[in-house]
Amino acid sequence: MSEQGERLQKVLAQAGVGSRREMEEWISAGRVTLNGEVATLGMRAVEGDVIRADSRTITVKAQAEQGLPRVLLYHKQEGEIVSRDDPEKRTNVFEKLPKLRGQKWIAIGRLDYNTSGLLIFTTSGELANRLMHPRFEVEREYAVRVQGEMTPEQMRQMTKQGIELEDGLVKFDKLSDEGGEGFNHWYRLVLREGRNRVVRRTFEALGLTVSRLMRVRFGIVNLPPSIKRGKMAELGEGEVGMILDWVGLVAEAPAEADAADEPAAKNARSMAGKAPQRAEPRQRGGVAAEAGRARPRQGKVEADKGRPRQGKPVTPRGRHGHKTKAGVKG
Repeated sequence: MSEQGERLQKVLAQAGVGSRREMEEWISAGRVTLNGEVATLGMRAVEGDVIRADSRTITVKAQAEQGLPRVLLYHKQEGEIVSRDDPEKRTNVFEKLPKLRGQKWIAIGRLDYNTSGLLIFTTSGELANRLMHPRFEVEREYAVRVQGEMTPEQMRQMTKQGIELEDGLVKFDKLSDEGGEGFNHWYRLVLREGRNRVVRRTFEALGLTVSRLMRVRFGIVNLPPSIKRGKMAELGEGEVGMILDWVGLVAEAPAEADAADEPAAKNARSMAGKAPQRAEPRQRGGVAAEAGRARPRQGKVEADKGRPRQGKPVTPRGRHGHKTKAGVKG
């Protein structure tokens, strides 16, 4: 932390209270105090300062003492919502996550009620912003099953000209035919945005009904086959450090954590070649397994020192470098 300190919204985001934009709104609304004084936009905090945001109290620590954020991978099932507030009281993914003190889990990219697959949770609002903000154009990869089959012209239109929706044009970076059986057909696609129900709406615009939709990758993070539906795994320090480095944030993961990741890297590489299940899309597991083709298009951001470096494939591990098992809560 510099002698001038960090802006309040950045400190609050790093503490997992919310995104920077949310924290700016809280400050403007008078919901934040700095050392007992109602905060205003532009204020900075230094080591030892006390920030209160509603009922949360954050004591500002030196950068070296802050540690790495926590990151969880969760395999969302259909029939779950990614929201803490639901008038219909449906199953809430946040209810299944480990309890935190002084922090909260932030979902990186939502999935709708009928969509399954990879959800990433973190305690860092700054990391969540880097992965979700439209200007970074981080890739999302999906496996989609539709009723019927696309024509070659429809596939070209989705990747070349794009499809016009009510909220603007959408164009997929990649689209591949994964085959299928009977009336159902699987496709794998990649896009760099997260508009609400954008995949389903695109297929509907072409007259095709999506019967199943599953997110299998977000940026360099893949959904490992070892994490079954409704289960989760927490990433180790080495893996979290790779993600932070990839998005341009400073990370100082312990060297021993990196060394511990090497066996997991071999394991992930061995899994990558396994045959797909019957009529199901192939899943490549691990973090950073697709780093060579999943680089975010970085905008002008603080601490960004160029394009992210490629990472090695790894599988989820515990916070101290031990292999995790599906369903183990940190």
